Amino acid sequence: MLLRDPELAGIVEGRTDLVFRCWKRPTVRTGGTLRTRRWLLAIHAVDPIERSSLTDADARRSGHTDLADLRADIGDRDGQLYRVHVTCAGDDPRIARRNTSDLTPDDRRTIDAALGRLDRASPRGPWTTTFLTLIRDQPGVRAPDLAAGLGWETVVFKRSVRRLKELGLTESLKVGYRLSPRGLAYLS
Repeated sequence: MLLRDPELAGIVEGRTDLVFRCWKRPTVRTGGTLRTRRWLLAIHAVDPIERSSLTDADARRSGHTDLADLRADIGDRDGQLYRVHVTCAGDDPRIARRNTSDLTPDDRRTIDAALGRLDRASPRGPWTTTFLTLIRDQPGVRAPDLAAGLGWETVVFKRSVRRLKELGLTESLKVGYRLSPRGLAYLS
């Protein structure tokens, strides 16, 4: 679920706790979490709702001025309308992880094991060290350009980099990526 900046700000500041989306099927689930660039959000409920059941309270809780504003925002989009109850659960834990550059021997073993699993599971063979080195040597380069240089499809390349991000080894920039302090420490 993508959140617009005003929606995210309202949730993080505690002013809003509802989001409305039209989906063929929900992209979040009750009891799950959603990570944004900086925050971890808790998903408390994902309920289908009829447009005719929307209330002024729904509008206010979702950051809209009134019911007409909410209905205008939803428009006539295809799919089932869902009411998502969401709150901020704190900072994204990947941020603290990626900023940790003092790696213990246990940290190194954990990263080695995780990268080994990723390499073994890849139909293309080992890739993690190549990606880390490439990102270290070419920070801020567009993903399609990095992918093309390796002969990978952009979508597969980005998915793979997200796995490195999960380990706290890379960071996304407005354009491209860079190694995090943890990633730099690991490669050194």
